[in-house]
Amino acid sequence: MHKSELLDGVQEEYRQWEALLNQIGEARMDQPGAAADWSIKDIIAHLTGWRYRTVARLQAAQGGKGEPPTPWPAHLHADVDLDAINAWIYESNLNRSVREVLDESHRVFQQMFAAIEDLPDAVLSDPAHYLPWLETESVKPSDFFAHFHEEHEADMRAWLARIEQQ
Repeated sequence: MHKSELLDGVQEEYRQWEALLNQIGEARMDQPGAAADWSIKDIIAHLTGWRYRTVARLQAAQGGKGEPPTPWPAHLHADVDLDAINAWIYESNLNRSVREVLDESHRVFQQMFAAIEDLPDAVLSDPAHYLPWLETESVKPSDFFAHFHEEHEADMRAWLARIEQQ
């Protein structure tokens, strides 16, 4: 995939994300129950917390560097401390407003888009070498939204359907 196609695809994924958030509406985003006790705001903050790691990894790949430090405390490791990391992200964002969380989500997406745009072509032609954390032979736009699609989209849409029926 050419970089321009990847960037267009990532932009389209983001437009779909934004359309879902607009459909939910900012006023409803702090209501609990979207995923267990989590609100939509909590899910957005969660995805943003993990997206920070993606941005750092992309930026490291630009310079041919190894795995960068994580945005969460160094003693937490994604391969064994997933629940603790998610709890840390949740607690870090608990007292923030919906607007603050949305603004941060938008900023981090812009950083991710810029980091993809700045990747050398070699990274996209050999992602297994430069982006081993993607665990893929070719980079697709959905790779950058996989966690949302696999873990949270269904919950968010089901919650929205329930709320709209009330």
